[in-house]
Amino acid sequence: MSQNQSPPSSERIILGIDPGTTIMGFGLIKVVGKKMSFLQLNELKLNKYDDHYVRLKFIFERTIELIDTFHPDEIAIEAPFFGKNVQSMLKLGRAQGVAMAAGLSRSIPITEYSPRKIKMAITGSGNASKEQVAKMLQSTLGLKTLPKNLDSTDGLAAAVCHFYNAGIQQSDKKFSGWSSFVKQESHRVKK
Repeated sequence: MSQNQSPPSSERIILGIDPGTTIMGFGLIKVVGKKMSFLQLNELKLNKYDDHYVRLKFIFERTIELIDTFHPDEIAIEAPFFGKNVQSMLKLGRAQGVAMAAGLSRSIPITEYSPRKIKMAITGSGNASKEQVAKMLQSTLGLKTLPKNLDSTDGLAAAVCHFYNAGIQQSDKKFSGWSSFVKQESHRVKK
């Protein structure tokens, strides 16, 4: 390192997203060294829009707005869980994809975590309820109150899970840009 270069910053911001087509939850934490602190949690309510494509547009725009406001260094996103309803799964996958596309458009590394892995990181149990995850986050981050809907705490949990897994490659997938995404998801690309 030359005299003109400063040491690398140990400060970073992590945006956690719980994608959904009726409610998208998100949370932000700031990490300084080995300590995390709470920045924000909120949700984007989409059930007032009947058109699925309009909902996707708002997910993209809100994610870009969060990125431009808070300048996260990394994004942690909850992976869709496999359910019996194929249509619901498809819509959830689209919501996740749109949020990921917003991050990728700003060249922010994205790490995907399964719901079970997030619950395990926060509570020690992969079968924990949303309420148990929220209470543990409240205790860990010193939150005064919890929101009525727990989608925002699910987004915050993704960010905290990413913090706990820093330096440990436990995620199934990590994308650093479009080329990385296309390389890892080549089976999805039509040729």
